[in-house]
Amino acid sequence: MGVEYFEALYHEREDPWDLATSGYERDKYAVTIAALDGRRYERGLEVGCSIGTLSERLAGSCGRLLAVDCAPTAVARARERLAHLPGVAVERRCLPEEMPDGVFDLIVCSEVLYYWSPGLVREALALLRGALAPGGSLLAVHWRGPVRHYPAGGDAVHAILLEEWADAARARHLVRPRYRLDRLDARA
Repeated sequence: MGVEYFEALYHEREDPWDLATSGYERDKYAVTIAALDGRRYERGLEVGCSIGTLSERLAGSCGRLLAVDCAPTAVARARERLAHLPGVAVERRCLPEEMPDGVFDLIVCSEVLYYWSPGLVREALALLRGALAPGGSLLAVHWRGPVRHYPAGGDAVHAILLEEWADAARARHLVRPRYRLDRLDARA
């Protein structure tokens, strides 16, 4: 799905997925942050930050956080939401093509990987692996319900993740009826 698809959603509604108001999202965010086990990460990357609702919570666990999204309108809204947080930057980038430089201690992919074809997910995971510091964490959280417009569902994306990162330590694994979460830690 391209930039045009997401831009249309943001022009239609301020918050297309009700990220700021949904009880489901609020509960999932709490579980996502808890899955970090209180760790402090020096440099984090959030892929597909949308309007920055999860980014706002992730900032407390990161010395610096780079939140990226491909949709210019989402980036503008996230920048506004996160402007008060020191150490947080929001950039418009289309991953995996525009992967930021550097190494990250934490990479978060929440509700984003299933927008890509399985081949693109594999390509992205290889790039993310190369950008993850030794001992760093990749945290993935995805909806498990039926999908109409996505190339793959959350379970399929996590199956690819666990296959591609089979040698990583499985620090957290949670399957709930509506979503699943996996935190994989790179070997130090």
